[in-house]
Amino acid sequence: INAEYGQHYYITNNLRMAAFPEIKSTHSLVAKHVTKEVWDKLSGHTTKTAGFTLAKAIACAVQFDNQHCGIYAGDWDSYKDFADVFDPIIQEYHGIKADAKHTSDMDFSKITGNVNPDAPVHSTRIRVGRSIDGFGLSPGITKEQRVGVEKLFSSASQKFEGELAGTYYPLAGMEESVRQQLVDDHFLFVSGDRNLTVAGMERDWPEGRGIFHNKDKTFLVWVNEEDQLRIISMEKGGDVLGVFKRLAGGIKAVGDSVMAESGKGFMLDEKYGYVHSCPTNLGTGMRASVHIDLPGWTAHGVDKLKARCEELALQPRGTRGESGGQTGHTYDISNKHRLGYSEIQLVQTMIDGVNKLYDEDVALQKKHGL
Repeated sequence: INAEYGQHYYITNNLRMAAFPEIKSTHSLVAKHVTKEVWDKLSGHTTKTAGFTLAKAIACAVQFDNQHCGIYAGDWDSYKDFADVFDPIIQEYHGIKADAKHTSDMDFSKITGNVNPDAPVHSTRIRVGRSIDGFGLSPGITKEQRVGVEKLFSSASQKFEGELAGTYYPLAGMEESVRQQLVDDHFLFVSGDRNLTVAGMERDWPEGRGIFHNKDKTFLVWVNEEDQLRIISMEKGGDVLGVFKRLAGGIKAVGDSVMAESGKGFMLDEKYGYVHSCPTNLGTGMRASVHIDLPGWTAHGVDKLKARCEELALQPRGTRGESGGQTGHTYDISNKHRLGYSEIQLVQTMIDGVNKLYDEDVALQKKHGL
């Protein structure tokens, strides 16, 4: 019995095959696509890079009853070796065809316009994930590989120049004053997320994890959290184009430095774009968001705002977990799609959509007598 993942094995035809698990998330994509037939075909297989299995990949869907997707990849091999499971899940989640190809484009000169400076935008944040070829992904990465990713990034980050230049702070052995500052800046990621724990992403915590930020705290990299690298560009105000430009420069700086250091590039799949541990992030892995006040839409109705965002290919969230955040009308508005669109298409969609929502909000304020 493999207690860590609650698996029971039986021997059949000299192959070690695990008993078909009870999947608690009955409405998840895993429950739909991991049939007994598929399970019996793939459950005895172990991937080459990280020694990952299908049982480990679907651990969250098996243990929790609240998963929508419910699967993670432990290495690039997982997407290929367990394609019978991953392909239909990815196609259904992202709404792409089986023969779709993904194209990346970070050329910010192709973006037209920017968010209206009159719009009440508090802040802008754009993040992507990147994974370095030859190493496992967080759910399956070995201890040695995780430390290897950290060493590579730590060394590469010392070559960043200009506004990207900054400091890497390893979580292991971090001084309390540094830790508290990172908490105050809302930069620190912590252990204890049940999903990440069950998915295998918190093994050997906190070794190999860390945070990099530049002097102005507008460029950040999280190392070995849910992805090997989470690259983040952010600042106060609504200059989405400026934030994207910095992100594009930052990604290039990280990629060039890692390549110079190790000869390794980012994992880039012609079908699925940039490889991430969670299939929902495949493609661009990009979430471009603004925090904006929409009092008119709030008065008009949050459900109507959600429906309008859906039409604009945007996703609204409350800024503090509730529907309208602390003020009651501040929302986090981001691009809905990740895969099947390039980065510049998604940023353009977000800029245009936010401008539309703002124009409509002004009209709705008048209509509701605000």
